[in-house]
Amino acid sequence: MVPLAQLTAYLASYLAIEEVSDYSQAYNGLQLENNGNVTRIAAAVDACESVLQTAVNKGADLLLVHHGLFWNPTVITGPLYRKLRGAMAGNLAVYSAHLPLDIHPKVGNNALLAKALGLKSLKPFLPIKGQPAGLAGVWTLSRDALQQRLVAALGASVHVCAAGPVRPRLVGIVTGGAGSEVARAAAAGIDTFITGEGPHWSYTLAEELGINLFYGGHYATETFGVKALAEHLSKRFKVPWGFIDHPTGL
Repeated sequence: MVPLAQLTAYLASYLAIEEVSDYSQAYNGLQLENNGNVTRIAAAVDACESVLQTAVNKGADLLLVHHGLFWNPTVITGPLYRKLRGAMAGNLAVYSAHLPLDIHPKVGNNALLAKALGLKSLKPFLPIKGQPAGLAGVWTLSRDALQQRLVAALGASVHVCAAGPVRPRLVGIVTGGAGSEVARAAAAGIDTFITGEGPHWSYTLAEELGINLFYGGHYATETFGVKALAEHLSKRFKVPWGFIDHPTGL
């Protein structure tokens, strides 16, 4: 058992919660308290009702998520009321880290996906909200080989706009929903852009710009960070952890 305050203080420092800028709707940090102690950690991508109930059923008292409870907090009714009521009844604290978890150099979604793909010579890429939101790295094999590696890393299908070179050289990664940034990626010299999802027009724009665009799914590209962070906390604080898989297919 470890005090919740000790864990959250460590997370704030480890993830640089106060230093990383994020979208105005995102609230990073502890979003819901419990009784003050943590005996089991659950990790998930989304703090949706099903995930919260599963965490309670599994005996977790801290849930780490990438997409938190609060984005546009107004009134606590409907699904939000049910989620909070269920979490509080089950003594479940909820901690969310959005962009801080995307960009973290060790447990971040971008870094771990780049590692799984085997990209080399990684450098920060694509400034968003005052800091680089992605990573760019060198790839030496074919486009087909990159697609196969991405499918294996994600465990999910990949939608491809094959408008760039058949042998990519510089690959950019921004996990989640960064498809609207395809023009900025091309302007940065990226010939192959990997993200989770994007708007309809991003496909034809990628064609016109002559770059490869890989959509691996918003959910699938963002499972890496919460798993790694929960495992890191488990080892450091001697608290067991588990992952709650709730894929959206998007």
